Amino acid sequence: MLQDKDRIFTNIYGWQGADLKAAQKRGDWDKTASFIKKGRSWVVEEIKASGLRGRGGAGFPTGVKWSFMPDPEKTGKPHYLVINADESEPGTCKDRDILRHEPHKLLEGALIGGFAIGAHAAYIYIRGEFYNEAQALQKAIDEAYDAGLLGKNAAKSGWDFDVYLHRGAGAYICGEETALIESLEGKKGQPRNKPPFPAMAGLYACPTTVNNVETIAVAPTILRRGGAWFAGFGRDEKNTGTKLFCISGHVNQPCNVEEEMGIPLKDLIERHAGGVRGGWDNLLAIIPGGSSTPLLPKDICSTVRMDFDSLREVQSGLGTAGVIVMDKSTDVVYAIARLSYFYMHESCGQCTPCREGTGWLWRTMQRMVSGNATLEEIDMLYDLTKEIEGHTICAHGDASAWPIQGLIRHFRPEMEQRILDYRKQIKAA
Repeated sequence: MLQDKDRIFTNIYGWQGADLKAAQKRGDWDKTASFIKKGRSWVVEEIKASGLRGRGGAGFPTGVKWSFMPDPEKTGKPHYLVINADESEPGTCKDRDILRHEPHKLLEGALIGGFAIGAHAAYIYIRGEFYNEAQALQKAIDEAYDAGLLGKNAAKSGWDFDVYLHRGAGAYICGEETALIESLEGKKGQPRNKPPFPAMAGLYACPTTVNNVETIAVAPTILRRGGAWFAGFGRDEKNTGTKLFCISGHVNQPCNVEEEMGIPLKDLIERHAGGVRGGWDNLLAIIPGGSSTPLLPKDICSTVRMDFDSLREVQSGLGTAGVIVMDKSTDVVYAIARLSYFYMHESCGQCTPCREGTGWLWRTMQRMVSGNATLEEIDMLYDLTKEIEGHTICAHGDASAWPIQGLIRHFRPEMEQRILDYRKQIKAA
């Protein structure tokens, strides 16, 4: 269990102030200039040594991503840091608490990350529905400018750095990094083909790095305590550090909590969320990483660890660590059908497999809910998810397919029984 002294987000519940003075008491903006004066390569190497992987879902090594950015002296173009605060994944609510209660961690991280990639400007793209969070973040930005921590010679580091807050309009697809960039440029939020990747041609065709809020917010603490300190947490060198977990659904105490990467899922729920409603034996399934990750039945949930590789081994994923708990009162087929509607609704429509396939998935799932289908259609439904998965520009197609794949993998008997019961009802009528 993570000790309080090792927590990065010490005000995640808002028990203290979010203002600059309170943030500085907690250690934010301490020695920031000294990190920058050590040079870009030092910052990047410390982040690499920490083993930090992206906290937005993909889990790509952050230090490696920063190192992909070209030398700003050779490109002759401005470089940009874009921070993804478009937290729209159902079941995920970690970034909004950072924005509300720990905004200065994000701003300090933006300065450090921006310097590491040679950027003099950062754009924070925030979800349109996050009105209060946007107000809190803008207040923090204004405080930082007034204190000389942003702008010319930011934090007396010798590096000029500006931060701009950009509010989205509530499109889930804009959480995809290239769709986010398109939206920032004032265009329709649709993903771009890659290559070129943002590190070569991102915002305004300039070198750009896109990182999640949590990824950027932990960077200053990593530099203060050392990459080796952060790497000391976790199951192995590929799954290091601390992580914010969002626990919701059928638990006694839904919460956001910072814990060590690799904590057993059962321990996470029983220690911090008060256990499953009605006890662990009443558990049906858990979605471990936000709505796009395949659900896991109770027997797997009893032993699996919460890290990237452990969850991949059981054919799911850590994703955003949005843990959605479902007890035995849940209509699991309907729950996944509801998610399939969400992914159909949020498809940008650019790719045919996603535009057409998500509609087929939802309509078929609607019939699976009532049982008005044939047994053969279960395999047809699975085949359809495979035709969508991996055949679209971005991962939205995968996200629409994986929940249904998880349902068929673990709850096929439930689907079959519904179909058989429906046939009996028809015959009886």
